Amino acid sequence: MPIGKLDHVNLRTHRLQEMIDWYGRVLAMPSGARPNFPFPGAWLYADGHPTVHLNGVENVGPQGNDLALEHFAFKSSGLKEFMARLQGLGERFEVAWVPGMPIVQFNVWDPDGNHIHIDFAATEAEGVELPKPVVFGASGKLTAM
Repeated sequence: MPIGKLDHVNLRTHRLQEMIDWYGRVLAMPSGARPNFPFPGAWLYADGHPTVHLNGVENVGPQGNDLALEHFAFKSSGLKEFMARLQGLGERFEVAWVPGMPIVQFNVWDPDGNHIHIDFAATEAEGVELPKPVVFGASGKLTAM
């Protein structure tokens, strides 16, 4: 059985409204239809599909290096427009080139600290002045060049 495209990611958060607002503002993912579960939450949509599921909880475990989820990623287009959106919003982001692959990643972090990268074809970066890129260290984590 082959594995297909990622269907969705489910995140627990105690900042439900802040997360809904951030995903809508930064990644243009609107909140949409969600089953009537007996707990608070939201489904955020990408290309008409509920891709990020948020579960509202009172407390979330320790953050930082204890996270099991290192990142999740979206393939996208419109690199220049996305970079302008991030800069206009004053959002922190880092750019990385994937070694040996024609991919440019924009790394962002949501209000709970979840690492998300938005992947663009390298051809979209041609002629674009990008911030100083970061590189992948031996641990797989991003480090400054």
